[in-house]
Amino acid sequence: MPRRRAEPEAGRVLEQPAPDRAADVLVEVQGATVEFGRRRVLDSVDLAVHRGEIVSLIGPNGSGKTTLVRLVLGLLAPAAGSVVRGPGLRLGYVPQHVHVDPTLPLNVGRFLALAGGVESERVEQALREVGCLSLADAPFQTLSGGEARRVALARAMLREPDLLVLDEPAAGVDVTGQAELYELIQALRDRRRPGVLIVSHDLHLVMAATDRVVCLNHHVCCAGRPDAVSRHPEYLALFGTGLQDRLAVYRHRHDHRHDLGGEVKLAEPPGDDHRA
Repeated sequence: MPRRRAEPEAGRVLEQPAPDRAADVLVEVQGATVEFGRRRVLDSVDLAVHRGEIVSLIGPNGSGKTTLVRLVLGLLAPAAGSVVRGPGLRLGYVPQHVHVDPTLPLNVGRFLALAGGVESERVEQALREVGCLSLADAPFQTLSGGEARRVALARAMLREPDLLVLDEPAAGVDVTGQAELYELIQALRDRRRPGVLIVSHDLHLVMAATDRVVCLNHHVCCAGRPDAVSRHPEYLALFGTGLQDRLAVYRHRHDHRHDLGGEVKLAEPPGDDHRA
């Protein structure tokens, strides 16, 4: 049966968790609906991130991932449903692209110091933590894709975030660099214990360190733990020997399909498994 389109009710954004929420829930999106004009971008979406948990949000382009992130970051309120945040929640955000004027004389250390009120010792510590201390005096514009992502991650960590949100963290990074970056994110999680929300449009690439995967296409298609990669030929061919343990195939089952506009159509035949 097609998914019924419910009329949205007034949405809510709460800065304090409800009394019955677990203490380690950092942010929880409940039944969130967002519409732009007559287009429903998110339809009754649920998402929660706990302290020390890595959640990967995956889905095709135009599936509503950016809109959901804006809800999490507090940049947008839902038309229906609610967003519940922990008290005093500190957010660290790494955007997909960091734009720096190529004519601006800005080195890496100064770029981090622009986070505001940051001592040089903390800048050095942050760069050391992401493996980029040697780049402190390098012009930001000369960094490779992987280096720029690490520096942007260091800047986000200067906020000592409870929740770290990463938008396409592997964008512009080669395959080996992607695996190393994911390992760095896992190490930061293990050491600092923030919750981590990783956003990706690539349905075929999910890091093995992820605790939970949420597949979004305007609504939550499926959610669960990723399967570890063992001998999947597509991934072995793409990433090469030795990287399969750092990456994962997420195996799930859809009970529906989408047309080109993202609308829910007929149910899939029973037992039809998909890989994302």
